[in-house]
Amino acid sequence: MAFDKRVLVFGASGTAGSGAVRALLRHGYGVTCVLRSERSVSALPAGVEVVYGDVTAPETGLAGALSVEKFDVVVSCLASRSGGAKDAWAIDHDSQVTVLDLTKQIGATRFILLSAICVQKPTLPFQHAKLAFEAKLIASGLTYSIVRPTAFFKSLSGQIERLRRGKPFLVFGDGTLTACKPISDDDLGDYIAGCIEDDTRQNRILPIGGPGDAITPKEQGEALFRLLGREPDFKHVPIAMMGVIHAVLRCAGLVSDKAAEKAGLAQIGQYYASESMLVWDAEQGKYDADKTPSTGTETLFEYYAKVIGSGAAIERGDHSVF
Repeated sequence: MAFDKRVLVFGASGTAGSGAVRALLRHGYGVTCVLRSERSVSALPAGVEVVYGDVTAPETGLAGALSVEKFDVVVSCLASRSGGAKDAWAIDHDSQVTVLDLTKQIGATRFILLSAICVQKPTLPFQHAKLAFEAKLIASGLTYSIVRPTAFFKSLSGQIERLRRGKPFLVFGDGTLTACKPISDDDLGDYIAGCIEDDTRQNRILPIGGPGDAITPKEQGEALFRLLGREPDFKHVPIAMMGVIHAVLRCAGLVSDKAAEKAGLAQIGQYYASESMLVWDAEQGKYDADKTPSTGTETLFEYYAKVIGSGAAIERGDHSVF
């Protein structure tokens, strides 16, 4: 079949990547996905082509395997799994640089990058790694779109099983310290696919959230209790506790690699417990929900209703870190 444009996708087996692949197919593009192994093929929809290769080992000849097809656009949804320093620089930077080099080698002229809105106030290794690659992409001479989404539905669903077991919903402070505009996989995928033809999304950094107002953790818990037919039951955790845990683990990490790894995860947890996933207004010194663009149709609470109504467990995968 002849396609108007062919798109090469990296990170297609992840939550956001699979949403992007589905959207690209809906938009009528020819889609080829780069996978490390056949284990991920079953997660892909019908209609995609597959090339096997490992961007962490570029010397394996991936460029040659891709040269048999002409690609117009590269979409990279690669992301580190743990967010730890070693993993972050290996994937969020080094592997992305490999993808950028491949993009130039195969003659594609467009690069759409899935980044994250949290890089606005960077303190974590994966945020610095993402920003370092963003800078290289901007300087590459390619036409780029850097998409920075807010929270994913799966990352905000980790307490559903707790509540099903009759436990309280955990919040930091009073549950209103942070807020976000959650976005579904398919709505984000449609936004990414739309970057190909929309000139206003080219050579720009694009923060994006889902539809509706910003939602606090307290409001997330209240919605889940309503759907489960339970009275609200919150357990309030002092935000300072995360700092103490991080400090203790960081000290232990001086003599233990395992403790150092846990310290990194605690630091990530502390960040997400205290920072909103919204556009940061540097002049005002605050997060601004009104300045955070919205897209799509599916809301977090609709997603919650589907999950609870089905009784299914959620496989959060990489999102379990956060």
